[in-house]
Amino acid sequence: MGDVLGWRKLMGVIAPSTNTVVQPDMERMRPEGVTNHFSRIYVEDPLALSNEDFIAGTTAIAENTFDAVRSVMTCKPDYLVLGMSAITFYGGVEGSRKWKKQVEDLAGIGASTGAESVAAALHAYGAKSVSFVSPYYPVANAEVRNFLEESGFSVKRDVPLECRRWTDIAKVGPDRLREVIAELDGDDVDAIVQVGTNLSMVDLAAEYETKLGKPVIAINTATYWHALRAQGIEDRIEGMGRLLAEF
Repeated sequence: MGDVLGWRKLMGVIAPSTNTVVQPDMERMRPEGVTNHFSRIYVEDPLALSNEDFIAGTTAIAENTFDAVRSVMTCKPDYLVLGMSAITFYGGVEGSRKWKKQVEDLAGIGASTGAESVAAALHAYGAKSVSFVSPYYPVANAEVRNFLEESGFSVKRDVPLECRRWTDIAKVGPDRLREVIAELDGDDVDAIVQVGTNLSMVDLAAEYETKLGKPVIAINTATYWHALRAQGIEDRIEGMGRLLAEF
C-alpha cells in the first residue's frame, strides 16, 4: 500500500533552521497527492557585517546540510527539494553540480537545487539577459552572477540587500522589494530573478510578471516547479506566476 496522503510523491524539503519562508511557500504550491516533509539544517543566526561573515555563515549551512538530509530520508521521500540557495551557486556550474551530487549520493535519490532551477526556469522562458536581487553580501552576488553567466545568460544588474542576520531576510517587506524591482528593470533585461530562499517574493514576483510583461522569477517557485516536473508532476497551478501555471 502506498502513502495515504502522499499517494503521488513524497517530497523531502531541506532548509536552514532560521528560514521561515520556504515551508509556507512550498506548502502553497503542493498539488493534491504530493506531500512535503520538512527537515531543518541547524544553523545559528549570526550577525553578518562583511563579505567574510556572510561566507562563514553559508559555509556553516553547507556543512550541516548532510545531517538534515539523513534525517528526512528516514521517511523515505521520493525526491529532495533543496530550499537553500547561496551555496548552490558557489563555484559556478561545475561547483553547483558537485554540490548536488554530494547530496544525491548521500540520499540515494534525486534533488533540485535553487541554482539549477533558476537556470532551467530562465531557459523555459527563453530569457537571455537578466538582473537579480538577493539578501546576500556582494561576495555571494558575484557567485550568482558567475553561475548565471556560465549558464548562458547576460547579467545586466544585481542588488545585494546585505541582510545582517538570516532571520532579517524574512523581514524585508514588499515596499523595499518594489523599489529594487524598479532598479533592476529596464529594456535591456528579459527577466528579473530573486534568489535567497528566506526572502518572501512569490506573490510579488507573480504581480510584477503581469505588470512588466516579462518573467519575474522567485527562487522558491522555481525550485518547487523544477522538483515537481522532475518527478513527472505536470499539474498547472494558478496564482503564483506563469512558471507553475504554464510550464
